[in-house]
Amino acid sequence: MLLDSSHATRLTDARLQLHHGAQLATALGISYLAKRPDDSHTNLEWRTELGALVSRAAPDAANTRIGVRARDLVLLVLDAGFDRVAELPLTGETLESSAAWLRSCLADRGADASRFTLTKHYTIPTHALDLGASFDASDSVAFAQLAAWFDVGNGALRRAQTTHERASEIRCWPHHFDLAFLIEPRPGTSVGVGLEPGDASYDEPYFYVNMSPAPNASELTETLDGGGWWHTNEWIGAVLPGSRIVADPSSRSEGSALPSSSSPESYQSDQIDSFLNSAIAAALAHVTRRGAAVR
Repeated sequence: MLLDSSHATRLTDARLQLHHGAQLATALGISYLAKRPDDSHTNLEWRTELGALVSRAAPDAANTRIGVRARDLVLLVLDAGFDRVAELPLTGETLESSAAWLRSCLADRGADASRFTLTKHYTIPTHALDLGASFDASDSVAFAQLAAWFDVGNGALRRAQTTHERASEIRCWPHHFDLAFLIEPRPGTSVGVGLEPGDASYDEPYFYVNMSPAPNASELTETLDGGGWWHTNEWIGAVLPGSRIVADPSSRSEGSALPSSSSPESYQSDQIDSFLNSAIAAALAHVTRRGAAVR
């Protein structure tokens, strides 16, 4: 899928609506799964074949999964094997009417629908949906691009994940809404690698690599590949904003040379991979040094 960097800064409303829609999926974990200390019972996965963010299966709810398709905001009820049971276009629906529909579907599958709740233990950015407004997926370009970001991001993270030992699974965390995995090279140290579809730091999708323990900003002397940079305002990490991802080598004015590619999609993949690989290598070096110093 091709990312349109010129559209990256115009996805705010689509992103906020998808973030709210995803809470309907994560509500399944909150309602029916045993609470885990790391909150992983609430997280979601990106399923490329569905183009959707999907919950874990809930044994106490007839092994149901709930997902939300990104390109058109369609709510999905799935079985444990990801096969579709029912679907509801969210356009014209509110959060409450969507939850009522889900409770009906859960009851039809033999689950205790009264347990399903939208109450959560964290907050997300506000939107008119919180006040009873209806979903509206009429901006088809924005939602298609948002879906592309999740799909391309999932592929890039998977390529990075497979090259590192001690890497966790790739999941979407419903609080910050990032798709991410964690590398833990040794106890007490970690490197987080992810795609954030947009937040208060950057109102556009961006790839990031952060680390714990974090270095001082003055220690970040490495040049990052792929057009990325070091972010040092409120948090420390490497960032590649979506508006800097290009599809044509001739359009790049700065940054390290990248392999020539046969298509715009593969050139974008090269750029993202180049950034992630250099940022992860730098972050691992930093946490290794600081971890050794702490000991």
